[in-house]
Amino acid sequence: MADRNSVDGFISRRPTSRLGEHDGSARVVKQQEPGPRVISGYQDAQQVDESTRLVRSNAEGLGLTRSDIDESLAQIDTDVIDEEPKRGKRGRRAPRKPRSWKKIIVRTLVVLFIAALLVGGYFVWRVMHASGQVFTGDLFGLLQQKELSMDSNGRTNVLLFGTSEDDPGHEGANLTDSIMVLTINQKTKDAYMVSIPRDLRVKYGPNCTSAGTYGKINAYYSCVSDDFTSPDAEKERQTRMREFIGNIVGMNIQYSAHVNYSVVRDVVNAIGPITVTIQGSNGDPGVMDSNFDWKCKGGNEYASLATMKKNCPPNGHFIDYPNGSATLDAEHALYLAQARGDSVPTYGLSRSNYDRELNQQKIIKAIKEKSVSAGTLADLGKVNNLIGAIGDNLRTNFDSSEVRTIVSLAKDIPSDQIKSISLVDATPELFTGDGAGNVVPVAGMYDYTAIQAYIKKQISSDPVVKEAAHVIVLNGSGIVGVAKTEGDKLTPLGLTVDQVANAPSGTYPASIIYNVTNNKPKTAEKLAQMYGVSPVITAPPITVPAGVDFVIIVASPSAAQTTTTTP
Repeated sequence: MADRNSVDGFISRRPTSRLGEHDGSARVVKQQEPGPRVISGYQDAQQVDESTRLVRSNAEGLGLTRSDIDESLAQIDTDVIDEEPKRGKRGRRAPRKPRSWKKIIVRTLVVLFIAALLVGGYFVWRVMHASGQVFTGDLFGLLQQKELSMDSNGRTNVLLFGTSEDDPGHEGANLTDSIMVLTINQKTKDAYMVSIPRDLRVKYGPNCTSAGTYGKINAYYSCVSDDFTSPDAEKERQTRMREFIGNIVGMNIQYSAHVNYSVVRDVVNAIGPITVTIQGSNGDPGVMDSNFDWKCKGGNEYASLATMKKNCPPNGHFIDYPNGSATLDAEHALYLAQARGDSVPTYGLSRSNYDRELNQQKIIKAIKEKSVSAGTLADLGKVNNLIGAIGDNLRTNFDSSEVRTIVSLAKDIPSDQIKSISLVDATPELFTGDGAGNVVPVAGMYDYTAIQAYIKKQISSDPVVKEAAHVIVLNGSGIVGVAKTEGDKLTPLGLTVDQVANAPSGTYPASIIYNVTNNKPKTAEKLAQMYGVSPVITAPPITVPAGVDFVIIVASPSAAQTTTTTP
C-alpha cells in the first residue's frame, strides 16, 4: 500500500523528533563526497529521512540553535533535489532537455554558406585567371554586356587560326594550318564560317622578317615577328593577321582568336564527347585516315593486325567512321580535325586540306553546341574544366566587357544556323593549282576579287548582292576615266565588273543599260534607279563574253559626244 505521505513518488519528510530523544549511541553522519545523488523510490526517501534525523541528533550534542538546524535541513533538501539524477534499481531517468532543431538548422546553413563561399571564391579565381589570359580588360568588365564591334554592313567578323607550338616535335609548329573567318550579324542572329586554304599563294609584304616576300598564307603568322613568347609580340601578330586576311577576303575583321594544338582535346575532355556528322568526299562511304594508326599499336611498333583491331575496332584504324552521326571523345576529335588523307590507305578525304577544313568546322560547331548546353552549364566540374581549357589554349583581342555578349550569341545562334561557305565548291571555280603545291586564284595570281565577291554574295541579305551580277562598263561620255569611276561605284554594291573600256564610236545622248541575260531582276531595278533609264533587252553593240549579265554605256552628263578618249 502506498505511503499516505507520498506525493508523486517522492516521500515527504516525517515530523521532526524532539531534541534529546536519541542517546549518545546514535551514529555520526559522515561527510559526503561532492557529487550527484539520486532520489528514486522508497529507499532514497528513507536516506533523506535518516540524514535529517542524524543532523538533528548531532546538532543537539553540538549546542546548535533551532535556526541552525532549520538552515541545515533546508540545505539538505536543496542538495538532494538539485543533484544530477542517476538510474537506481527501480528509478527512472529524469527527462532530458529536448534538442533545439532551430540551432541545428542555423549551424547547417552556416556550414553550407561557408562552403559556398569557398567554392564561389575558387570559381572567381579561376575566371579571373582565365579571363586575364584570354581577354583584354579587367575583371569588372565581366559584369558588363557590351555589344561587339561591327563593320559598315552591321556584321562582326572574327578571324580564327591555329598553330601547333605545343605539339612536341612538330616541324611546322608556328604555321597556321587552320585559318577561318566567322562572320555574325548580332541583330538577325545569322552566322557564316569560311575556311581559307592554307596553301593559298600570297604576297607577305615588306615587313616579313623571315619568310621572304611571298609564299603560302600559312607562313604569314611566322614572318610577322621572331618573338614567339611575349604577349606584345602575340598582340602584334594578331593585329597584322586580321588586316592581312581581311584584305584577302574583303572584310573588316575586328576580332581574332588564336588557338593551339591542344585546345580541341582539352575542351572536349572538359565537356564530354561531341557528336558530328561524317560525310566522305567523292562519294566515299565514310572517312578513314591511316596516318594515326600508331595509336592502335599500344606502344608496340611491331604490334600485330589482331592487336590493332582489338585496340581500334573494327578494322584497326584510329580514324575510321562510316557516313552518318559519330560520337567523338577528345582524342578522336583532335585527330579527325587533323586528318587530310596524306597517308595510304585512306578514303573520304580526296580533297585533302579542303576536307580537313570542313571537318574542323563541324567539330567547332559541335563543341560550341555542347559547351552552352544546359547539361554542361549545370555541371560545376565541367564548367571548371572548360574554364581551364580555354585559359590554357586560347588568346584573343576580345575585351572582358564583351564576354557576356559572346556567350549570349553562342546560346542564341543554333549550330545548324552557322552556315559553311565552301570556297572550293564555288561555281564558277575560284582556285586552281600552280603545279608547285600552291593554290592560286583563277582570276590571276594575287587577284582575290572573285573570292571577295563570292563571300559577299553568300553572307549578304541584300538581294542585289545575292544576285552577284557581272557587268561591263563602257565610256560613252568622251570624258577620261568615267568607265573606271563608274565601275568603282558598282563593285561595293556586290556587282562584279569584268571589264571597263570605251564604247563603240558614236554619240550617246543618254546612258544605256543592256540586260543581257534578263535573269537578275533586283540588279536591273538598282541600275535603272542609278542611271535614270530602264534596261533594254536587246543585243549590245559589242561581243559579250559568257557570264556577263549587263553592259552599261555611260553617256556624257551634258551633251552627246563622239568617244575617242580612254575609258
